Amino acid sequence: MKFNLTSSKGYRDWLADIKARIRKAQLKAIVTVNTQLLKFYWELGAEIVAKQTHSEWGDGFLPQLSKDLAAEFPGMTGFSQSNLKYIKQWYLFYSQGKPIGQQPVGQIAQQLVAKITSIPWGHNIAIISKCGNIDEALYYVRGVIEHNWSRSVLVHQIESGLHRRGGKAVSNFAVTLPKPQSDLAVQTLKDPYIFDFLSMTADYKERELESALVEHVTQFLLELGAGFAYVGRQVPLKAGDREFFIDLLFYHTKLRCYVVVELKTADFEPEHAGKMNFYLKAVDARFRTPHDNPTVGILICKSKDKVVVEYALSDIRKPIGVSEYQLTQALPKKFKSSLPEITTIQAELGGGRK
Repeated sequence: MKFNLTSSKGYRDWLADIKARIRKAQLKAIVTVNTQLLKFYWELGAEIVAKQTHSEWGDGFLPQLSKDLAAEFPGMTGFSQSNLKYIKQWYLFYSQGKPIGQQPVGQIAQQLVAKITSIPWGHNIAIISKCGNIDEALYYVRGVIEHNWSRSVLVHQIESGLHRRGGKAVSNFAVTLPKPQSDLAVQTLKDPYIFDFLSMTADYKERELESALVEHVTQFLLELGAGFAYVGRQVPLKAGDREFFIDLLFYHTKLRCYVVVELKTADFEPEHAGKMNFYLKAVDARFRTPHDNPTVGILICKSKDKVVVEYALSDIRKPIGVSEYQLTQALPKKFKSSLPEITTIQAELGGGRK
């Protein structure tokens, strides 16, 4: 039998209390729109869980609540039945279903709620919809807070598995950089890098990969992570009577250093580390100022053997990290004729020579 909520004094009293708190939250929201509203959502989610657990209001509870709140606050869009379900899901995700009174106050009600209520509601929905556990979710919450990701960027980071890739590259940063720069440098690297925004033929070469990344430099910078500023490609470095060219040069605003990125379309080889060490010395000599930290090198290879990398980096004094990259799509060779020629791309970009 369907329960008549409008005849329930308990429901009417609770509804009146919710309306009063919404009006109070609206006043506070003039100053802090997101935080006050989301704190109210958190409390409402807890109460919805408690009411559905302990009352006899039946399956029509959320539709009726949505109808009553929408009638009282017609200008607010947050009380649709679907959003009320998200509010309940959001609360359950982080609280593990415990009512407010049963939560460990110092761990959840203060610290966790403070974090999740400081980011936009749409971001919260994306996180709980796509993350499997609280630790993963909080990784992305911190990312939004630190880097001010838009919702589309957040979704991209989640779907590309950033939490599994961040800080996973093999490097010698711990012994070549002082703390806390070494810790920050470690977290800066990913392994693997996902170049899913590229469409390459199966037999692409390093210069083609480099050109494609520069052509899509916005997506490339997004994949590299926050703090990278693009300086140039095929940057010339003169040593003695010879001239060398590094693939890509960046400046990292948080590490306060230049970053050399070398691309290898084959497996990592020990000589790659030696050549990168040479490049880092040359960049330090030519570009580094007294205000800059030591230049960092990132070797991005098709694949690597961790033990080989560790051996190759063990006696090198310059900071180098080694990661792999992945392409999620490759065009058959027969389609290559329909793509722009690499020389055309280089001419448009003003590219140099190797």
